[in-house]
Amino acid sequence: MREIQGLGELSTLVDTELGVSDWHRVEQHQVQGFADATGDQQWIHVDPVRAAAGPFGGPVAHGYLTLSMIPFFAGQVYRVVGVKMVVNYGLNKVRFPSPVPVDSRVRNRLTLLAVTPTARGSQVIIRHRIEVEDSPRPACIAETVTLLIE
Repeated sequence: MREIQGLGELSTLVDTELGVSDWHRVEQHQVQGFADATGDQQWIHVDPVRAAAGPFGGPVAHGYLTLSMIPFFAGQVYRVVGVKMVVNYGLNKVRFPSPVPVDSRVRNRLTLLAVTPTARGSQVIIRHRIEVEDSPRPACIAETVTLLIE
């Protein structure tokens, strides 16, 4: 994991890749747990038999499950030392260019896009590119907006 010494150092890393997470296998029990938590029980996610005859040849993870893994992945890649609090402020752009088949492996590639001082801290924008192993297209591209308070 990359340790960044405060917002000053973080600011020098704008337009650079912060790193890449470890691979994570997306399993059916994780997809089912997400379906249970959100109420999204669509068959392409939770019915492996029916999904096998569907458009993806098997069950796929929910796009929002893929998106929700961003904090898990980011925690493997970097942390800013000396920050008192990190607040999720939202998202700018989110796209799901390709599905995540159940039992495939995914990882996250993070690029720092901006660090902007505000009255309450610094607003940090990071592009997350969630990649599927052996796939030419990413599963998710999202820009997170986070408020860091020193």
